[in-house]
Amino acid sequence: MDISSSEPSRAVGRTLLVGYGKLGSRLASSLTADGAEVIALRRTSADLPTGVTGITADVSRPLTETLPRVDSMVVTLPPGKSIDSYRTALTNLARALSEIPPRTVFVSSTGVFTGAVPARALTELDEPALTTDRARALRDGEHAAQEIFSAVVVRPAGIYGPGRDFLIRRVQEHATVDYQRWTNRIHETDLVRTLEVLLRMPDPPALVHALDEKPVPLGEVVGFIAEKLGVIPPPDLDAPHSTGHVLDGSLLRRVLGTLEYPTYVSGYSEMIEHATKPTGDGS
Repeated sequence: MDISSSEPSRAVGRTLLVGYGKLGSRLASSLTADGAEVIALRRTSADLPTGVTGITADVSRPLTETLPRVDSMVVTLPPGKSIDSYRTALTNLARALSEIPPRTVFVSSTGVFTGAVPARALTELDEPALTTDRARALRDGEHAAQEIFSAVVVRPAGIYGPGRDFLIRRVQEHATVDYQRWTNRIHETDLVRTLEVLLRMPDPPALVHALDEKPVPLGEVVGFIAEKLGVIPPPDLDAPHSTGHVLDGSLLRRVLGTLEYPTYVSGYSEMIEHATKPTGDGS
């Protein structure tokens, strides 16, 4: 059952995107196409597409001007240099807003589980072990977003899609890969859909793991990519035991319904097909 459709959706309204990288850009395109007003807060003042208003500011420092009132906010900032970087940025952001928006979505990462090697799939109820500084920074950012903004937290697994072809390039370079490492991933298209649904849900879950339906060992993925590319699979690291972790994505599927890219097979097949498709008639 798609729980996102069980009640009438809330209006996204004027939306502030804090951070405007590739993910923010795609979300903005989706929101503006649906008639929403979008404001992008970022460090640079580069051109923005029609329908997106820009504000240049660095949230790692106190902001000097009051930000406009917004109905929704999505935070897609990368981790900073210190464990409390997210907390500092979110505190500065809250002080600059004229009022706290009714809905905030904070994009974290499944990297909060880095180093954990559990014997079962991890759900949203599992507390991260926090074995690295990056994991500690992400988790502190989640706590700060929930404390300050009552935010919905989204933890994407490895994001891939057009322009996010790191693994394809690794295969093309014949780089050594750890075949036994368990991996989780989400296509960028499904992640953008996730963010938009969570903005619109009247009563969203407080935390969602964003990943597709098939966590698999990395060797399976690179083997598939190599076959599609028609190249020799990359060499195996020959690790003494499996690493990584498996996450449970069942809550996401209840929220989002059917994924457009349910496994790596559909996602990477499309990426490779588009990359190898002729761009002209050769004349």
